[in-house]
Order: sequence, then C-alpha cells, then structure tokens
Amino acid sequence: MSAGHSVEGTEAPYYFVPAPSVHPATGSLALLFFGGGMVMWVNDIAIGPWVVLAGVLGFLFVLYQWFGDAIAESEGGMYSRRVDVSYRWSMSWFIFSEVMFFAAFFGALFYTRVFTTPWLGNFDHRQVLWPAFSAVWPNQGPAGVVEAFATVGPFWLPTINTALLLTSGITLTISHHALRENLRSKCITWLAITVLLGLTFVCVQAYEYYHLYTELNLRLTSGAYGSTFYLLTGFHGFHVCLGALMLAVILRRLIKGHFTADQHFGFEGAAWYWHFVDVVWLGLYLFVYWF
Repeated sequence: MSAGHSVEGTEAPYYFVPAPSVHPATGSLALLFFGGGMVMWVNDIAIGPWVVLAGVLGFLFVLYQWFGDAIAESEGGMYSRRVDVSYRWSMSWFIFSEVMFFAAFFGALFYTRVFTTPWLGNFDHRQVLWPAFSAVWPNQGPAGVVEAFATVGPFWLPTINTALLLTSGITLTISHHALRENLRSKCITWLAITVLLGLTFVCVQAYEYYHLYTELNLRLTSGAYGSTFYLLTGFHGFHVCLGALMLAVILRRLIKGHFTADQHFGFEGAAWYWHFVDVVWLGLYLFVYWF
C-alpha cells in the first residue's frame, strides 16, 4: 500500500471505492472447481485430479488479475490514509477468521482424543459393543474396519520443517527492518530467502506425505487419526503455499521499486499472515507429532 501517493500532484480521494469487479465471482468459481475436484479425487473418480488442476490454475489467474488491479490502484495514488486503516482492519479480521478456522480443527482433534476415545473404551461399550477396543490414542477405531497403519513421530521431517518455518520468520523480520531503514537490497535478499524457505517447507511436506502413504499406510481413510492428521497438516500446507505466493508478489514489487520506508502495508500484511502460519505450525508440531 502506498497511502501517501498523489495523482498528478493532487491528493488521493477521501476514500477510494473501486468499480464493480468480476474477480470475486471468478475466484469463487475456481474454488468450486477445486473443492469439487477434491471430492472426485478422494472418491477415485478419474477426472478428479484434472478438475483440481483447473481450479488451482483458475484461482492463480484470478489472484494475478486481482493483485494487479490493487497494485495499480496503490501505485496510482488512489489510497489515502483512510484506505490504509481499512486494509489493516480487513487483514486483522481475516487472520482472526483463520484463527477460528484452525481452532475448529484443533477442537475436533482434542474432542476425539479427550472425550470420544475414552467413551468408546468405557465399561459399557467394551462389554456390549466393542470388547476388544483399547481406548488409547492413536487407534484404528472400535469396529476393526480401518487398515493397519503406523503413526508419525516428530523426527525427522516434521522437526526439519519446524526449523525451516521458524528460520523463515526470522529472515522475514530482518527483511522488514531493512525496508523500514530504507535498505532495499538487504530487504530483497532476506525476503527472497524467506520465500525459498517456505517453498522448501512445502517440498519436505510433500515428501513426508509420499512416505506416509507408501511406507506407513497412513491415509485420509485411516480412522480419526488419519483424517485429523491430514486435515490439520494439509490445510496448513495450503496456507503456507498461499503465504509464499503473497511474499513472492511482495518480492516482485520490491524489485520493481514499490513501497517506501514509511508506506509498505502490502509487505506488513503478508508478514502478518506468514507469522500466523508459523504459530499454527508450532501447535501442529506439538499436538499432532509430539503428544
């Protein structure tokens, strides 16, 4: 955001309101393709992966267009201080909604572990319904319909990914301070390292998933343990991809000379999101891999 810009020597509008846009509709359509394709994919419908690919490519195209419009408005001096405040509140509420999003998933994990599993293993259930069920976590469910699988520990891939994300938080902070000191080259270098660390995290997690599926037989269908594991780690991985994309856009803008030491909310908003992703991963690392 460049709140202090002017248009041909005049001040920015009191509060800039953009023209009606097709981006929300096209973005929703792309996400519909993505969600529908995932449903087809997990149900072994052949066209599923292609529908997912179409949804992802469509969503990336929408983001490219949408980001481009917002950047043109910002660099064109359309954003005043009032718009800057609106962006800050909007990003804050967006991150709060993401906090509640993951709170629901963590709640599902804790409910299954703390309440459901002991209930299924109490005296009445063992005597009447599932006498062979042991109320420990993780388990293969009381009905015996889940294929045997191995659980996941914190070593070594999850620990490596934790180090990668924590390091990326440090490099991003260094980059931010460099921008505030108007050291653009230093800012670009450290932000590029941050993006590289994020992409490395995604690659390591992809390898971990391959290992889990092929060697440990841990799948999305592996009872409550498998479903909560992939729900939490998979959605977090998606957020890492989105955060890395946001930082890559900011990196390109920095290279093109956008932002100043005083006006750079685009950078700050992406940094807020990335630090949120870091904190969520710490919760996953502790309660999914360790305990």
